[in-house]
Amino acid sequence: MGTAVADQQDLFTHLIKIGAKTEFGKEHHFSEIKNHNDYVKQVPLRDYEAFIPYIEKIKEGKHNILWKGTPIYLAKTSGTTSGVKYIPITKDSISNHIDTARNALLCYMAETGNSSFANGKMIFLSGSPALERIGGIPTGRLSGIVNHHIPSYLRTNQLPTYETNCIEDWEQKLDKIVEETLNKNMTLISGIPPWMQMYFDQLQEKSGKTIGELFPQFSVMVQGGVNFEPYRAKLMQSIGRKVDIIELFPASEGFFAFQDSQKEKGMLLNTNSGIFYEFIPVEELQNENPTRLMLKDVQAGVNYALVISSNAGLWAYNIGDTVKFLSLNPYRLIVTGRTKHFISAFGEHVIGEEVESAILKAAEKEQIAIREFTVAPMIRQDKGKSFHEWFVEFENPPQDIHAFAIHVDDNLRHANSYYNDLVSGNILQQLKITPVRRNGFVDFMKSIGKLGGQNKVPRLSNNRQIADELVKYTES
Repeated sequence: MGTAVADQQDLFTHLIKIGAKTEFGKEHHFSEIKNHNDYVKQVPLRDYEAFIPYIEKIKEGKHNILWKGTPIYLAKTSGTTSGVKYIPITKDSISNHIDTARNALLCYMAETGNSSFANGKMIFLSGSPALERIGGIPTGRLSGIVNHHIPSYLRTNQLPTYETNCIEDWEQKLDKIVEETLNKNMTLISGIPPWMQMYFDQLQEKSGKTIGELFPQFSVMVQGGVNFEPYRAKLMQSIGRKVDIIELFPASEGFFAFQDSQKEKGMLLNTNSGIFYEFIPVEELQNENPTRLMLKDVQAGVNYALVISSNAGLWAYNIGDTVKFLSLNPYRLIVTGRTKHFISAFGEHVIGEEVESAILKAAEKEQIAIREFTVAPMIRQDKGKSFHEWFVEFENPPQDIHAFAIHVDDNLRHANSYYNDLVSGNILQQLKITPVRRNGFVDFMKSIGKLGGQNKVPRLSNNRQIADELVKYTES
């Protein structure tokens, strides 16, 4: 992986050269860009909202807007922070989505020698492969688009059936998936952890067996989309034995990283796959001109917002995820949270990684499994009355919830000095835990029309929009 930095430099030059001929490139004077410093000056950071005028032109069928020609697909995604987004996938960028998943499996097979899973049935819990057309461009969920590109040697062993995959209603779809897979020789199961858990729960209910007993040849679990750790204990309990786990970091905007080794933590950054990366120290995100580092300048152990420019025609695009490098040779990272998902209602700037670690350490110590949780501020006007409210759905609740909350609070204070100062200064009370009833999060997601294989509950909010709805699903 010694070529990562050089690959990024070559890719940057290539992207600018092709981008110069597009409407976006002309507006931002790409022809004058000689190096990364020039790029930073000419092309400001953008999120999806700032791309909408260009996306609208693409939807009208116009050519050479963000990338040469027109996209071959639009990936439709309902963002957790914005409405529906349409992300272009081009002839040049499609291979990034297809090849990365394949490379992850090939790395796994080469390292472990386990290739027998390829002979059994494999399931990819994904969005519907049914596509609509917008401005003549096939449009649908990314996982549905990718479904059309699964190589033929895997397709024969792929479940569920195409018809089942097209069912829009998630509960109906899940029932059908359970029916189709219950008596099959499942060897690989892939999906977002909370939805895998729903699938496992239904299989167990129907069969009365653990997943490991039901599928004796099941040996590989492929997952991505959210941090796996909060779900690990419960998923492993459902399986009842060890299986290998391959973690992926895919998004509609690109497939950024994959776990290349069972022996190492973290995922290998995809440095030669059409995506040029920039990294912004998280604490600078609110600055007018934050530092934009290239790969060669990053440090291990620092939280960065991930910014991409790609052959899909996304330029200095802040994807909304934060990452931290565990190693720089090779470049392996973990996802630590979302840039818009943090709590700083009182100036504490608590991030996803900190809350997940705080509750997991406490749960491990007390041997408690957690199904799902989210955190919101409870703002009260009197000094020392406000607090963080944690809505937690337990698999097996602690005997003393107050003592458990103290334990979580101590862990969070240890991880975040701002939060610690606010609690010790009596500006905040210690956090409070509100137990959510069984399947409360699933019912909540259903009530807002977000039940489905691609939707996830935000870990953190700066307001009580989710919290006030969740109150209806708490244990009375």
